[in-house]
Amino acid sequence: MRNKALAGLAGLGLAASLAFAGVAQAAPFDNAGYPRFAHEGVYPEKSGCKYRLTRSAKGVWGGRTIPLRYYYSGRCGSFARIDNAPRSCKVWLDRTPDRDTVGGWDFVGETVDPGLNFAYTKVGNNLGGRLSRGALTCGPRNTVIVRTPWF
Repeated sequence: MRNKALAGLAGLGLAASLAFAGVAQAAPFDNAGYPRFAHEGVYPEKSGCKYRLTRSAKGVWGGRTIPLRYYYSGRCGSFARIDNAPRSCKVWLDRTPDRDTVGGWDFVGETVDPGLNFAYTKVGNNLGGRLSRGALTCGPRNTVIVRTPWF
């Protein structure tokens, strides 16, 4: 399973940034508005799309600097990833339900799994005028540490 995942990631051109550090027991979460559009509900390595890094930010939690990266594909949409993160942190991808509506949004997210220090979300479809952004939250109250701008 691990080798298949790495091979799929190599096809995305993201093998270095998404390389697995062990067997993950992913804990994804989302709200009722996700998945709604094409390509949603799958991890980027299963989408068949190539992504490029378009946004990044850094936050600090518990003395660690945690990079938040936002990747985009003009065919599939986007996903977000965090690295160097403790288990108390989560990565989120917010996606507007329609064109340019940032007053309300749907989301998908992922926890940092035991034994790992990274997490990345499933794909969010921010095509057709919809927008998305990445977010890093930490702690028991999901304190927002940093967000990327809407894209």
